[in-house]
Amino acid sequence: MRAFLVATFRLAVRIFYRRVEVVGLENVRSDRAIVFAVNHPNGLVDPLFVLCFAPRRVSFLAKAPLFHYFFIGWIVRMFDSIPVFRKQDEVTGSNRETFARAREILAGGGSIAIFPEGTTHSDPQLHPLKTGVARIALGASLPSLDVVPVGIYYTEKQTFRSNALVVFGAPIAVTPEPVDESGEPRHESVEELTARIDEGLDAVTLQADSHAALELIARAEDIFSGDASHSIAEEFELRRQFVEGYHYLRERDPLRLAILEAGIMSVAAPVGGQARAPVLHWMLLPIALVGAAANYATYRLIGALTNRLSREDEMRATMKFVGALTLYPLTWVAIAALVWWRFGFIAALASLIAVPLLGYVALVVFESIAQPRRQDSAEKREAIRDEILAVWNEMGARESQPS
Repeated sequence: MRAFLVATFRLAVRIFYRRVEVVGLENVRSDRAIVFAVNHPNGLVDPLFVLCFAPRRVSFLAKAPLFHYFFIGWIVRMFDSIPVFRKQDEVTGSNRETFARAREILAGGGSIAIFPEGTTHSDPQLHPLKTGVARIALGASLPSLDVVPVGIYYTEKQTFRSNALVVFGAPIAVTPEPVDESGEPRHESVEELTARIDEGLDAVTLQADSHAALELIARAEDIFSGDASHSIAEEFELRRQFVEGYHYLRERDPLRLAILEAGIMSVAAPVGGQARAPVLHWMLLPIALVGAAANYATYRLIGALTNRLSREDEMRATMKFVGALTLYPLTWVAIAALVWWRFGFIAALASLIAVPLLGYVALVVFESIAQPRRQDSAEKREAIRDEILAVWNEMGARESQPS
């Protein structure tokens, strides 16, 4: 059942997000116990990425109330999740139970995933890390254990058919040490390892001091890249470099930063309307219209329910996932039942296969037809690219100077 669910979730993730890339798998060794320390920007979607794309069987630490939710509770139990008991949740249990179970899994050569920020959020920077990862890793007292920082990057985390990247960072080898009678390692060791994990997560996440700065950096990367085809990993690295350039100018030349920012924000974002789809997609348009008609009402219903029930940005994608995994199969079964009533079993079986496939054809065709186009002059964009390159050259020159 676990393998079936993982395959189903992986398919759902790859449909919801247009492109998904995974890098750094070589950092996850098969001969060591692993603790994945993961950033947490997108609710219950974040665990899905670790579950689907980590090269190891993973157990999760999850807040105890999740075990009492309908459907979600069944899912977290199915994947051997470990409950975390927080005071604010008012659920009976203790952290000693949590840590004991985590150490048991690690001692058996398994892996666990923890979100050390302690909560999901939409802030532009990581929250201060809790010490649970370090306490569990050190408390396991194993001679071969790594903490692997994992960064999950979304171009637009709530948006259907946006892009996502999973980065498995450089492993942090944990040196075993004695623990006290309650199984706790030394406080100094915990603080030191937590600081190293914080540095590791900094290296695999995109952070800035404000949402406005991240928006500026996203626009700058779009202008700089133009119509060139980049992987999501390359886009991520470009934006991380732009963050460095932003900090460089803010500290040394804020007026120049303000002028560059004004130029970047004056360039219009791409807009829809220019059809550049392959001829084949235009030929498939009648079939796509059938698929859209069969699935559109459910698509709109999921959107309406998400808007009504989810007030937090970081939970909207979770609501869409849960809604899609529940309502689309019900829609297909309902259509098949109606076809069975009118045309018989064979026709119903054919419709049960055809309706999801037609929906996917509609998704691909309409996405291809609605390609974005640019309105700004090439000269304006080229001038901004030249200024960005000039800043990079200055930064490189300063770094190469002897101290």
